[in-house]
Amino acid sequence: MTDLLGLDEQHSEEELQIRAVVRRLVDDKVRPNVAAWYEEGRVPVRELAKEFAQVGLLGMHLEGYGCAGASAVAYGLACLELEAADSGVRSLVSVQGSLAMYAIWRHGSEEQKQQWLPAMAAGDAIGCFGLTEPDHGSDPGSMATRARRDGDDWILTGGKMWITNAPVADVAVVWARAEEGVVGFVVPMNTKGVSAREITRKMSLRASSTGEIVLDAVRLPADAQLPGARGLKAPLSCLTEARYGIVWGALGAARECLDVTLDYARTREQFGRPIAGFQLTQAKLADMAVEWEKGYLLALHLGRRADAGKLEPHQVSVGKLNNVREALTIARQCRTILGANGISGEYPVLRHANNLESVLTYEGTSEIHQLVIGQKLTGQNAFA
Repeated sequence: MTDLLGLDEQHSEEELQIRAVVRRLVDDKVRPNVAAWYEEGRVPVRELAKEFAQVGLLGMHLEGYGCAGASAVAYGLACLELEAADSGVRSLVSVQGSLAMYAIWRHGSEEQKQQWLPAMAAGDAIGCFGLTEPDHGSDPGSMATRARRDGDDWILTGGKMWITNAPVADVAVVWARAEEGVVGFVVPMNTKGVSAREITRKMSLRASSTGEIVLDAVRLPADAQLPGARGLKAPLSCLTEARYGIVWGALGAARECLDVTLDYARTREQFGRPIAGFQLTQAKLADMAVEWEKGYLLALHLGRRADAGKLEPHQVSVGKLNNVREALTIARQCRTILGANGISGEYPVLRHANNLESVLTYEGTSEIHQLVIGQKLTGQNAFA
């Protein structure tokens, strides 16, 4: 897509090089196969994780433990390139790095970090993040999963739903309610009483492994608890980290739709000339490109604030609300320009639109982010 505003000039040479590396990897390993993965409802998580690890994508914005220690902006650019191929593929990296690894990196003990983070950064261990439950999505504070002490051990009972990577994961970060409030645990998936079931028949994020986790009186040692996690703010801090990646990732899906649609409009002829030459088509393309570039500037601003240590959760809500909403609008509008071809699997546009329906919901629905922003504006809590 034409860079209308000269956005590349806002990046360092290192940032552009990282973007180029991720784009080449996606072009080589993901884009040729992702349509088939989507149609078949599967994705080779472990194989992709190893490929991604070779260029430092897993936990790339974390320091130490085999992680790349890249900037927030560089991580955002990587998310954009990944989601330009498919939202499910970006979700794999986001859940691994910004949820599971980040939870251990920020809230875990040194022993937990040493045990899990190098293996996860190398793609040798796959992680997932167990917060959402069948009856508790937008209101995680009402979670039904319980943790009780039994001597020095903990007993976990409950279930988690819509957990990316769960069916193939080696380790889960699981959140539960205990007497002292919400607590987090590092749970190896081969622990007795832990089981995972693949969620099938999805119409969105089909190139992603999604599952349900069942915790049937799971006994864990005391050192399985995340010692730095105190209350609901701990899992919410992880969600903020993941939402930041989505701010950039959604732009990738929208850019891919725009690129495909621009090429199509230049070559598709009706009434004796390319449809790109019609005023209504150009008006659609212009509006979409303007919204995309505005979303990019927003993402870049948030990234610079993150790198300066100034990014606040409500600011991430602004980015997630705007960029996902606009990306979905762009995908739908691109479909109209492609006409009947827009519903064909030969083109990625409707696949991206379907995926973005999920992205609009997960990591906080649009309504939740509106309330976060509303609370910041008014000082009034409208969640209850």
